[in-house]
Amino acid sequence: MAMKPDHEVTLLVRADCHACDAAAADIRRICAELEVPWHAEDVDSDAELRAEYGDRVPVILIDGEEHGYWAVEEQRFRAALRR
Repeated sequence: MAMKPDHEVTLLVRADCHACDAAAADIRRICAELEVPWHAEDVDSDAELRAEYGDRVPVILIDGEEHGYWAVEEQRFRAALRR
């Protein structure tokens, strides 16, 4: 029986962002396989998020900590979720 990871992933995105769409597809697939909850949040809906992350979307947060940006590095992402 697989152990369920105790993580949550947040993907910071913005509208009309092709890199965001690609990252979301990767995260959706990997998180479904590993049974890790995730959600996307629009950086342009929050001034603090936009100021912090707006020039780097998509940005991947694991448990609220920045993991990476611009693209999903699948092996590194999977390893982080298995910890």
